[in-house]
Amino acid sequence: MAMVHNTAAATQEIASVNGVALNTAEDLLSADELRQRACSELLRQAAMTCGLLPESDTPGSDGVLSEAASSAIEALLEQSLTVPEPSEEACRRHYAAHQALYATGERVNARHILFAVTPGVDVVALRNRAETCLLDVRCHDGDKAEDRFAQAASTLSNCPSGAEGGHLGWLKASDCAPEFSKVLFGHAEVGVLPRLVHSRFGFHVVEVLAREAGTEQAFETVRGAVAVALRQQAYVTVLQQYLHRLADQAVIAGVALESVNTPLKS
Repeated sequence: MAMVHNTAAATQEIASVNGVALNTAEDLLSADELRQRACSELLRQAAMTCGLLPESDTPGSDGVLSEAASSAIEALLEQSLTVPEPSEEACRRHYAAHQALYATGERVNARHILFAVTPGVDVVALRNRAETCLLDVRCHDGDKAEDRFAQAASTLSNCPSGAEGGHLGWLKASDCAPEFSKVLFGHAEVGVLPRLVHSRFGFHVVEVLAREAGTEQAFETVRGAVAVALRQQAYVTVLQQYLHRLADQAVIAGVALESVNTPLKS
C-alpha cells in the first residue's frame, strides 16, 4: 500500500502570491498543485488590475476560481496573448516529422498497471514503487508460463482493469487521455514500454501487446489538424511567457515557478 502523510501531524508551508495565500498549513499539496494555484492566482490578480474583475472577488480556500474570475481570466488572455499563425512551411515540416500521428485507424492492444496519485499520497514513494514494478515486469517480459504483468496488475493496479490483468483492449487515440495517446500511438514499440507513462491519473506501467497500423493521410487532407496542433503549441509557449512576466512583477513565496510546463489545466 502506498505511503501517505499523517495529516493529523504533518503541516506545509503556506505559499502566497502578493500576500494572497494559496493553501493552508493542512493542505499538503504537491509542488505541481501549488504551481497550478500560483498560476491561477497570478492571472486572477492580473484580471483585477486590468479592470476585468472586481476587487471584491476573493480566491477560494480550495484553489477553485469563482465563475466571475474564470470568465475574467478568459477575457484577459484573449486580449493579452498574441498567438502567431503557423506558416505553411512549419505545417509541412511538422507533418513530415509526425506522419504517424495523422494516420487514421491505428489501433493498439494494451494493458497497464496504474499507480494512482491521490490526495495525501507520498509521490516519491509511489514513483519508486512504480519503477520497481516496471523493472520486475520487464525482466519477465514474454514469460507466458508466469505472467508477471497480470499478477502485478491484479495486486498493485489502482485501475479496475487490474482484475482483468490490466487489459485495456484495443484502443484508438481518441479513447485515451492526450498524454497517454502520445506515448502509445505513432510508434513501433511492442512489449513493456521501457519508461513509466505519466498521466493526470498517476504513473502507468504499460505493455503494448499488438499494433494495427493506420492509413497515412496526405498533407492536404490533414493540414487543418496540423495547424491546430502547432497553434496549440504556440499558445502554451506564449502563455508560459506571459505567466513568467507576471511572476517577475509579483512577490511569490513558498512556490517555485521556474519549471512550469503546463500552466493551466484544460
